[in-house]
Amino acid sequence: MTLAEVWFVLIAVLWVGFLVLEGFDFGVGALHGVLGRDEAGRETALGTIAPVWDGNEVWLVVAGAGMFAAFPGWYATMFSAMYLALILLLVALILRGVAIVLRGKQEGPGWRRRWSAALIAGSVLAPLLIGIALGNLLRGLPIGSDQEFTGSFWDLLQPYALYTGLTVVVLCLLHAAAFVGLKTVGPVHDRADRTGRMLGPLAAAVVVGFAAWTLATASPGAGGWIVALVAVAAVLVAAVAIGRGRDGLAFGATAVTTAAVVGSIFVNLYPRVMVSTTGPADDLTIQNTSSAHYSLTVMTWVAGVLLPVVLIYQGWTYHVFRRRLGAPVAATPTAQIPSPRPAAEQPAGKHRTDPGRTHARDH
Repeated sequence: MTLAEVWFVLIAVLWVGFLVLEGFDFGVGALHGVLGRDEAGRETALGTIAPVWDGNEVWLVVAGAGMFAAFPGWYATMFSAMYLALILLLVALILRGVAIVLRGKQEGPGWRRRWSAALIAGSVLAPLLIGIALGNLLRGLPIGSDQEFTGSFWDLLQPYALYTGLTVVVLCLLHAAAFVGLKTVGPVHDRADRTGRMLGPLAAAVVVGFAAWTLATASPGAGGWIVALVAVAAVLVAAVAIGRGRDGLAFGATAVTTAAVVGSIFVNLYPRVMVSTTGPADDLTIQNTSSAHYSLTVMTWVAGVLLPVVLIYQGWTYHVFRRRLGAPVAATPTAQIPSPRPAAEQPAGKHRTDPGRTHARDH
């Protein structure tokens, strides 16, 4: 395996890791009004992602930087073709981050309602645009022999790409329901379970459709079939696990489903990085878009030193905030973002609707 191929795999892993981790963040932002019927419940739902949401977005930054440094030809063509969509993605991410911080700045219901609407809009638009971009990589865009994009914005709105965006959004919602079910107790936990049970069959149908459409689009080898089957099997396991109250298994299954769906794009792309609809000879490949060997060697040493540090730090963060949360007694007027409160600190029996059932769940 060449260094360029190693970096293609690494970039695929970064995109998969980003959507596995940030996917439930997006979903919680979109569903927080459903998971919490009152402000205390909404704060509890948002409190599950408060310690980790900004750290999860680092994966997106590193994935983009890795593409720029390792595959400048791929980066230039992709960002040239999708610059309007990527600007919208940037706006959605900024809007979402600002909404999380500012909605707790004032007590008024109108203020929080407006920022909640902004949070929902940003949390739905961002995964939709990312899914459309990933779908277009595999479905193909008009690219000439000089690696220049020759189409327009409307070429991005192909049915397969739009369906990929829809698939990512639905998976984020299911992933979030499983995550909140794993991280909370009491009424928020129960609503997360009910939401997950409603989303499970829908997500299963959407993923089956995505797997079939991807196989028909890409003419895959054995790897493409394997990831498609893994995605379908995992989403079925997730739907069943949520229905039976198996919180840990459900979250693990939604994570595997998301990883398989996103990974299938890169598995079916290899050894290409971007398909051209003008002809196979104009496809962008790992070899014709990669940096020089010396640059890849330096990047590999840097990544080998820094990446383990980032992974250890992020793993430590999840370990520190691993306890389940209960609904706070009252909203905190001065809170910038919801503060996670371990369930063990809540008054005994105040928020747990069925303590025995909660303890019986797997973590």
